[in-house]
Amino acid sequence: MAQETRATLLALGAVLLWSTVATAFKLSLEYLQPIQLLAWASVVSLLTLGALLVASGQLSVLLATARRDALRSLVLGLCNPFLYYLVLFEAYDRLPAQEAQPLNYTWAFTLALLSIPLLGQRLSRWDVIGGVIAYAGVWVIATRGDIFAPEFANPIGVLLALGSTVLWALYWIGSARDHRPPLVALFSNFAMATPVVLLVCALTVGLVPDDWRGLVGAAYVGMFEMGLAFALWLGAMRLTSSASRIGNLIFLSPFLSLVFIRILVGEHIMASTFVGLGLIVLGLVLQQTLRRA
Repeated sequence: MAQETRATLLALGAVLLWSTVATAFKLSLEYLQPIQLLAWASVVSLLTLGALLVASGQLSVLLATARRDALRSLVLGLCNPFLYYLVLFEAYDRLPAQEAQPLNYTWAFTLALLSIPLLGQRLSRWDVIGGVIAYAGVWVIATRGDIFAPEFANPIGVLLALGSTVLWALYWIGSARDHRPPLVALFSNFAMATPVVLLVCALTVGLVPDDWRGLVGAAYVGMFEMGLAFALWLGAMRLTSSASRIGNLIFLSPFLSLVFIRILVGEHIMASTFVGLGLIVLGLVLQQTLRRA
């Protein structure tokens, strides 16, 4: 199989998995509290990432860097998975999946904004234009199409969804200075954060769920959203000679996600969701493609 074909198939596999996670979040939260979902998903993700480390022959790299980078892993791990996923799951607990998912998708613009004070970077013209278009889409989704006389159905949920983009952007800015291979760094971050997550869960709502079906959902989230999808995407980016072409495949994910949300969650997809998501993706395309032109 040609290398570019393999890269495309790996990327499409990651996109397909990421397209299912909004549905998995929503279904799992019917049986688990957000902190419980995070706790059990983190355990499964840690095991999955550990297996991937061994399979890829990177265990020796982990052992060589673990002690030296323990503090870095703790700080990054408290950001992701702990705070990021906790805030994101709280947003999904309050909002329909069709609203929480596209709002979280604006993290690229949050990253661009935070890069100004934290990395000393400047916004390009297309960063600004794309951001304005995308956040117009956020407004359409948050107001459910009533853009001139807005009544927010759940303003806290909207703020949490947008707040998760801040945490995700901060995590990636911090990770940009991490010298370790991505899989090694991610495993280390989860290894440091998972005991904290388990402790917080045990001291608040308790680790034992009321319904075993929640554990199935948490296992799916941990294995695929936090584990295998990342490995597939990383493999695709390493194989391809055109990172931008492979990167553009990610724009399929939010639209595929709406299909799963409609079929499996049973949400009626509102016209405002389509319009808002279209604006967000248009803004992302303009930012990512024309900025490089």
